[in-house]
Amino acid sequence: MNENKKHMGLKAKERLSNTVIYAILIVMSIVWLIPFVFLVFESFRVESTYQVGYVIPKQFGFDNYINLFTKTDFPIWFKNTLVIGLFVSVIQTVIVLCMSYTLSRLRFKGRKGLMNIMLVLGFFPGFLSLVILYKVLSWLNLTSANSVPGLILVYVASSGMGYYVSKGFFDTISRSLDEAARVDGATRFQVFTKVIMPLSKPIVIYTILTAFMGPWGDFMLAKYVSHATSAGMNVAVGLQTMISTPASLAANYTMFCAGGVVVAIPITILFMCLQKYYVEGVTGGAVKG
Repeated sequence: MNENKKHMGLKAKERLSNTVIYAILIVMSIVWLIPFVFLVFESFRVESTYQVGYVIPKQFGFDNYINLFTKTDFPIWFKNTLVIGLFVSVIQTVIVLCMSYTLSRLRFKGRKGLMNIMLVLGFFPGFLSLVILYKVLSWLNLTSANSVPGLILVYVASSGMGYYVSKGFFDTISRSLDEAARVDGATRFQVFTKVIMPLSKPIVIYTILTAFMGPWGDFMLAKYVSHATSAGMNVAVGLQTMISTPASLAANYTMFCAGGVVVAIPITILFMCLQKYYVEGVTGGAVKG
């Protein structure tokens, strides 16, 4: 009888703790979603372009979205951002996975030192190198209207330093698979592409997503390199120019909100479709290597 009471008491405590946790998570989700809901409502408000003191529009319409694509350079900004994101996600993923596999499987002189150096360099904020980056890109004529290839070059240049999570994932894959394939005559490259990669779908998708998200929302470097030339801007810089002054804020506020919604759609769709693999990639790579 006492054991049953004790068991029931533990179950009651577990249910109570789960209820509290779920309640906290629900409240946090509502708090995080409120700004986006406000943004969506503001993007459909057509009775005024100014900031107002109410949330629900008095008149709904698609005027802000139509004006965004017809009266601004948003299509150019969106195209630039999409091109940068696609190129960076592909190139950076290849570099990161190759570096991670090398550090996970091979043992060579200087390996630990190389990993430590990359770890320490990762502690320094990227804006410390803005001046020299701009000078180099300027010498190569990759600024202003030509900033798109320049930004791609900068984003992928240090990709190998982001090996941490991917290496942790590869460490969880048994080395016996590599050894068996090598015994059968496979080269290192064949082992990597035909044995390891088919087992690494979660970390591949995780790497692609993180590589795509970086340039998609970048503002500081993109603004510094494009320096107010619309043809070289990404969406973050372009949207900021729409509200950079009090007058432009009053005239473009609702259109700016529409731009924010359009920018959020691709990332939202990607996460909704690939969140399972994203979580598996994070948890699978969270091991000590």
